[in-house]
Amino acid sequence: MFRRLRAYFFAGILVTMPVAVTFTLAWWFIGWIDSKVMPLVPPSYNPVVLIERHFGIDWGLPGFGLFLLVGILTLIGAVTAGFLGRWLTHLGDSLIGKMPVLRVVYSASKQILETVICDQSSAFQRVVMIEYPRKGLWVVAFVTNEEDGLPGIEEDLIAVFVPTTPNPTSGFVIYVDRKDTRELDMPVEDAVKLVISIGMIQKDKPNQ
Repeated sequence: MFRRLRAYFFAGILVTMPVAVTFTLAWWFIGWIDSKVMPLVPPSYNPVVLIERHFGIDWGLPGFGLFLLVGILTLIGAVTAGFLGRWLTHLGDSLIGKMPVLRVVYSASKQILETVICDQSSAFQRVVMIEYPRKGLWVVAFVTNEEDGLPGIEEDLIAVFVPTTPNPTSGFVIYVDRKDTRELDMPVEDAVKLVISIGMIQKDKPNQ
């Protein structure tokens, strides 16, 4: 009886914790955006101030700052799509490209964002296993480039990205011989879930 109750308890944790963490992080993110954006809005245009002033209600509008930020970013994107916007963007890229330190940070962040956001990106081509950091230990890695290799190296090297757990956005790049990799019959999305869940969520195995 006690074991069953304990199993129910842990099952309840597994069900509720992901939902609670997700909503908590979402609420924190919305509150953080509001705290940064809303002070920039003049009081005469701030809906929170207007509601409190006209109706005497001390009630905020959670998420309005996020909504305003999304609208501003969308407007910037629409302007950038035009000829003048493209010219200004090119001018900004040229100016930042001449700054010794900022150009490195700007170029790296821009490439990362383009890789993550663009739908046509194929940064992670397939999922493989490689022996790292020594023989006999295997880690999940994502092939990022298997065509260019390295100049001056005769071996058939491919570039793989080894993510960290539980944050797959950080990690390091390793060049490994193609024959030393084992390809996994697993979509990239499932492999990312595997890394985030520290190995607890795996692809469903077919019934034997």
